Amino acid sequence: MQNTIKKYNVNYVKFINDTLFELCTDRKDMDFEPGDCVAIHTSQGKSRPYSIASGQGENSLRFLIRKISGGEVSTELAMLKKNDVIRISSPFGWFRPGHVDNNSSFIFFATGTGISPFLSYLLSPKRKKPLSIYYGIRKLNDLNNIALLEKVKSLRIAVSQEKTNYHNGRITDMLDSVPIKSNIHYYCCGKESMINEVSKSLRDRNIPLSSIHREVFFHG
Repeated sequence: MQNTIKKYNVNYVKFINDTLFELCTDRKDMDFEPGDCVAIHTSQGKSRPYSIASGQGENSLRFLIRKISGGEVSTELAMLKKNDVIRISSPFGWFRPGHVDNNSSFIFFATGTGISPFLSYLLSPKRKKPLSIYYGIRKLNDLNNIALLEKVKSLRIAVSQEKTNYHNGRITDMLDSVPIKSNIHYYCCGKESMINEVSKSLRDRNIPLSSIHREVFFHG
């Protein structure tokens, strides 16, 4: 499919904390699958890929974005106002959370804004719930969409940079609790170091590469 770029109107930019924000635009006629990315362009011609965090049934597009100091794209996106116009590409990607047969189950692993494709999946209609979600954040105020995440029976949250009621550390500290079965698929999205560690742990426990699905998140 040819990648096209269209203009979209900004609905809002909402900061979750000092650096993490949600960008919401109109959707127009964009058709996407949970796990898809789009390239968001700045007025200076720079662009970065961002996973869609909204569900398929919503009328808007939403993105979780970390504002990076000196970032060529994120700093401009953070300053957008209602009714500003930005350019967004058509969706692309190969990461498909929960895209398994009826006899299989699946588990999600995410760090930071890597939760985005999993939010899109959970917000889309008629989707089978994952067995569990392992979600790693730096500080408690990075936690978002908790009401949605808590609908999953087994939600494991790790907070690495402060003590909270959740696990103090990283999600990779909890890998011994991950169920290991031949009919389970494992979806990882976020920091490359987390993805590599989870993948190694699963491979060491005889999970084939075909059951491990990876999407590395970059910032800028």
